[in-house]
Amino acid sequence: QVQLVESGGGLVQAGGSLRLSCAASGRTFSRYAMGWLRQAPGKEREYVAGISWNGGSTNYADSVKGRFTISRDNAKNTVYLQMNSLKPEDTAVYYCARGGMFGGPLGGYDYWGQGTQVTVSS
Repeated sequence: QVQLVESGGGLVQAGGSLRLSCAASGRTFSRYAMGWLRQAPGKEREYVAGISWNGGSTNYADSVKGRFTISRDNAKNTVYLQMNSLKPEDTAVYYCARGGMFGGPLGGYDYWGQGTQVTVSS
């Protein structure tokens, strides 16, 4: 059983920054692609960013491109989401999720964390 635990969310003013972390249990983290998704109140969950299993490839939703950066540290079993120039519309619960084995930055996810709340005030 894989456990994913997000942290780093909080309240920030528009234009500010936050760094989310997602720590994964188990010994096979480095073999899997990872992603970040978010869900705002009253909206469906949406894709934010993904990273391949070895960190060599990343992908971003158009809405965050140029502002967010996904990265991973396989030695620490952790994936990160650096969020800069935050906007009120970025307010959501952010989830990390595990993608495919030896996969790229896009694709389905099979394990999810519990989420961390990000609130951006105007």
